[in-house]
Amino acid sequence: MDAAEILVTVGGLALAGLVLWYFFFSTRQTVAAAASPSGVQEVAITVKGGYSPDVIEVERGKPVQLNFYRAEENSCSEELLMPDFGVRRDLPAFQTTQIELLPQQPGRFDFTCGMGMLRGSLVVK
Repeated sequence: MDAAEILVTVGGLALAGLVLWYFFFSTRQTVAAAASPSGVQEVAITVKGGYSPDVIEVERGKPVQLNFYRAEENSCSEELLMPDFGVRRDLPAFQTTQIELLPQQPGRFDFTCGMGMLRGSLVVK
């Protein structure tokens, strides 16, 4: 192996490590749902290359309204899946889609795009 091959190999390993860190170990933006006067926990989520915020904390036994605003036309983000709650919903571009839930069990419940590339979590306490 010459110096150029070693440099390319080390650079490739470093980039692979960076990608793994970003998707699995980087800190995520966590937001606690705000309760409205009617007692519904509401959160606005922007969908643009990912979910922002991507970790949402809510209280169990209280209704939750997630307002997904899709600020892009990327085909990956056109569908939302929340398998633990039986939700499969289309997210039209540049529109807000409301998802209403009543979480009964504490835990961490993942949501993804239809392709599984964009990820977020609903943390029920």
